[in-house]
Amino acid sequence: MLRLRIQRTALPRTALILTDTPRPDCPHCDGVGGIPHDYGDSATGEYAGTDWEPCGCWTEWRTLLLPLPRLPRWLRRRGTGRDPWAPGGYSDEPPF
Repeated sequence: MLRLRIQRTALPRTALILTDTPRPDCPHCDGVGGIPHDYGDSATGEYAGTDWEPCGCWTEWRTLLLPLPRLPRWLRRRGTGRDPWAPGGYSDEPPF
């Protein structure tokens, strides 16, 4: 059974996507969706990283539902960082 969820993503473009969620009562992954496996360097025995194996209770697919529109140029934030009400655009007052 799929447990679907709607998410908002920002890359590569803002959109709504439909994803599956892991089963919260899964005895293998404890609801995380995967099982981490630590591994070490064969020459030194030091920790080298972690592999992640997806659990069978979850599928990693995503489906694009709706690309969200971009803000028009006149609504995007643009600022110079200066105080617009100060004389000449600069303030003589201390910052505190």
